Amino acid sequence: MKRLLHPLLARWLLSLSALTLMVQAAWAEPRQVSVGVYANEPKLLLGTDGKLSGILGELLNEIARQENWQLRPVPCEWQHCLELTQRGLIDLMPDVAFNENRALALDFHKIPSLFSWSQLYSAENLQLSSIIDLQDLRIAVLQGSVQEQYLQELLHSFGLKAQLIGVQSLPQGFAQVAAGQADAVVANQRFGDFHAQEYQLQNSSVMFLPAQLFYATRKGSNADLLARIDKHLLNWQDSPNSVYYQILQRWGGERPRLLVPTSVWWGLAVLTALLVVTLASALLLRRQIRDKTQHLQASEQRLNTILDSVEAYIYIKDEQLRYQYANRKVCELFGQNVQQVTGKTDEQFFDIDTATNLHENDRRVLKLGERVETEEINRSLDGSSERVFHSIKLPLRDCNGKIYALCGISTDISEHKKNLEKINQLAFYDPLTGLPNRRLLLDRLHQALAKHARGLQQGALLFIDLDNFKDLNDTLGHDMGDQLLQQVAERLSNHVRAQDTLARLGGDEFVLMLEGLNLNPAQAGQQVENVGKKINAALAAPYALKGRSHISTASIGIALFPSERSTVDEVLKRADMAMYQAKAAGRNALCFFDPKMQAEVNARARLEVDLRHSLGQRDFILHYQPQVDVNGQLVGAEALVRWQHPTRGLVPPAEFIPLAESTGLILPLGRLILHSACLQLVAWAAHPQLAQLTLAVNVSARQFHHPDFVEDVIAALTESGANPQRLELELTESQLVEDVETLIGKMSQLKARGVLLALDDFGAGYSSLNYLKRLPLDQLKIDQSFVHDLLEHTSDAAIVRTILALGANLNLAVTAEGVETQEQYDALQHMGCRRFQGYLFAKPGPAHALEHWPVAATWQNKGARIPDA
Repeated sequence: MKRLLHPLLARWLLSLSALTLMVQAAWAEPRQVSVGVYANEPKLLLGTDGKLSGILGELLNEIARQENWQLRPVPCEWQHCLELTQRGLIDLMPDVAFNENRALALDFHKIPSLFSWSQLYSAENLQLSSIIDLQDLRIAVLQGSVQEQYLQELLHSFGLKAQLIGVQSLPQGFAQVAAGQADAVVANQRFGDFHAQEYQLQNSSVMFLPAQLFYATRKGSNADLLARIDKHLLNWQDSPNSVYYQILQRWGGERPRLLVPTSVWWGLAVLTALLVVTLASALLLRRQIRDKTQHLQASEQRLNTILDSVEAYIYIKDEQLRYQYANRKVCELFGQNVQQVTGKTDEQFFDIDTATNLHENDRRVLKLGERVETEEINRSLDGSSERVFHSIKLPLRDCNGKIYALCGISTDISEHKKNLEKINQLAFYDPLTGLPNRRLLLDRLHQALAKHARGLQQGALLFIDLDNFKDLNDTLGHDMGDQLLQQVAERLSNHVRAQDTLARLGGDEFVLMLEGLNLNPAQAGQQVENVGKKINAALAAPYALKGRSHISTASIGIALFPSERSTVDEVLKRADMAMYQAKAAGRNALCFFDPKMQAEVNARARLEVDLRHSLGQRDFILHYQPQVDVNGQLVGAEALVRWQHPTRGLVPPAEFIPLAESTGLILPLGRLILHSACLQLVAWAAHPQLAQLTLAVNVSARQFHHPDFVEDVIAALTESGANPQRLELELTESQLVEDVETLIGKMSQLKARGVLLALDDFGAGYSSLNYLKRLPLDQLKIDQSFVHDLLEHTSDAAIVRTILALGANLNLAVTAEGVETQEQYDALQHMGCRRFQGYLFAKPGPAHALEHWPVAATWQNKGARIPDA
């Protein structure tokens, strides 16, 4: 019996002590605290008993109970409550989201009392899935709230127009939507979910502005109240069984009920007797609190859950381009969790080119406030993988409109791009050769016709058909035929420029479309002819087909465009007809649809055959045009080639030199001219009157740039025994455009051997003074176009004077070409010119004519024209 009494006595004494403390606290004078309250259920409301209620109200009631505060609720609308607090007429204002503007007039405690976010609610027949759906809607929003300002900025950043209707309270906004006076209403998630069913509204997928909620007080006032609130919140939030989580559990999403009936308070008197039952209930309550807490945490994480469930890459970067938020997809892409991603930049996840491109787009958003929508190709840090994203990047602004971060939403479209490429490949390209097919060719030809119809350029269509291809298929099989077609496609591709189109129509038919040809039909025809010859030569080379050597040729039909009736079908038809003419002409040939142009092609072909034959027969001779000084004294001559054609007689160089240039025959012809000139120098060396003459030989650009040119000149001098100081090589200014450094090197080698060098047609071409001072020249030759108009145009006279002055300053001899009249000769003399060449003195002629050149006195004293050489 004694053993039982002692424990009971101890418990009785403990209860008595607690009662004593409670009585003492009750006798202490309570502190009066005024609290602003407005309708924002379940976070805050005024109960029917006139006391604070809701989550924040009950939390403050519990703090007041423990701190011996007497709370005095002050009912008011939201904006009015905020103004009263800023004026100090209210001590505490619950449910205030922190921002920098409010911090100027209010003080906040440090530990958030509650977490929430903003959400849109609408009538059940209106589906809102994204911010884009807000276009042209009427949206009710609490006047003066953070949501109002943020929503305005959000709509502006998306370029959307919506009517924002300011309301004094959230119930008013919900009522307007229910009555059809607004389409949607903005509310914090707790109030909205609590009241949506009452107003027959539904929550939408549009969420924004996650917020931390505090109790606020006037700036510089009631710091002790805020400190005590922080103390209690810190203790409660660290304990899952605290009153904080019990209150959250009670208001978690159901309508408040009368939590404790009056009769229960009377039942507390018998609490001691029901101690065992109370302990059991406590265990059950702890379990319920744990379950409700988990439910509350899941509710708090709803926004993250939604973002993580979206199949898009969503992230936020600050002004330093560091990740501040990344959803699940972004973390999976980087292979790191959100804590590891936060604070890092793109350089730590992508290669330098990708990071640079991303930063350029990001800065457009952060610095210029642009909305950027673009495709981004992102390669991993090690370059092993590459993905294509469709990205939308938006600026995030604070309440003052300042951009503090960007939000990016990227969608991986890599597979989509690959599928498009496959579809495009199947639709527009030949599966065997990989070349464009008929469909793509027709499309490009249509575009080319439209472009060329404006008369800016010409184009041509080459219809290429393999000769005797059917025989190969029939004898060796279609596999061999396919191999041949693939090799043909490869060879043709090597002769196609970037702006041209090579396509396979089907079977053994290919089409090459050339664009950007010369406007002159004759020159355009020659361009196409050269391409056609190269193609025929390339296709005629032997093919290796599974160890077999096979010879195949092609017939090519050519149609130029635009012309009359230049439709797609007409151009194809003309090229096809020309191809059949090439077949009829014996195959392995090319034919133009234009009869005149075809005649020119045939004539050039015959002339080329004759030219090759004449080179073998050495049917070329040199004529010489004298060069004189100011006294009429013969000082040199220029060698000019003539073709002694077996049937046509003497052919001038204008008719065969361009052909020799285009066919490459200029190289053997140039060697022939050089050797003949050197032999003529040897012959003049034995003649007293001609021994001191220099002989000028023109060198083509193709000849001079040939790798063996210097060796060819040295060989000609060595084999003939000619004096190199009497040989003068003339280059044109056009040769300076290509590979000048190599040109200068070759000229220096020749100069070292004693060969003289002259720049022909000076003033009509490149005329770069920068290169002129570096060239080892001996002479400049004034282009005859300036001499011809010397007396009529002052500009030509000024150019001649400039060239003469330039030659004098650079210590170069200057020769005027094309002197035809006495007046031109007198004017040039007056300007200071001392060397001349032209019809006034003599036309080009045989070498022996120079032996009878008149003495200088006759020319100078009588002024008579020197006879033709």
